[in-house]
Amino acid sequence: MMAAGNTAKAAIRIGYGWDSHEFKSGIPLKIGGVEIPHPQGLGGHSDGDVLLHALTDALLGALAAPDIGTLFSPSDSRWKGADSVLFLEEALRRVREAGYRIVNVDSTLILAHPKIVPHAPAIREHLSKLLGIGGEDIGIKAKTPEGMGTENAAIAHAVVLLGKASSARKGKFSTKAPAA
Repeated sequence: MMAAGNTAKAAIRIGYGWDSHEFKSGIPLKIGGVEIPHPQGLGGHSDGDVLLHALTDALLGALAAPDIGTLFSPSDSRWKGADSVLFLEEALRRVREAGYRIVNVDSTLILAHPKIVPHAPAIREHLSKLLGIGGEDIGIKAKTPEGMGTENAAIAHAVVLLGKASSARKGKFSTKAPAA
């Protein structure tokens, strides 16, 4: 067991993220950075991509870093309508600077519509490129809300496993948002 203040880094770290957004008309639906044909998109201060938001928080959580809302405050106009890939890229930068790499990702989407199964291969392929890991290391599952009263929303859960990188730079966490 490591004592408080011990600077030794764990060989692995696990992070969990969760996000939800309500469906709204007049905006595109993006999940995992992939635009999915649907009459409604997910409302949010940024593009409402619940999967990328959950993944970003999972990565940040694995590092015990500030969460997505702290780094990219919804009250900050710089992030209005922003592509959630920007948030994920910042989390990935922090992972690399802390000396870790992504081992694998698992996610669950909960939504009544649209069906995710036909889009899962495209989402997995896009995430593979964004995260720099193979598609075989990315789990994407979809469930329906089954009467939970969340039929007009999408919910995403994500878990990430990080392992020490062999030759990564090490840095400290910052609570400052990156420049827009």
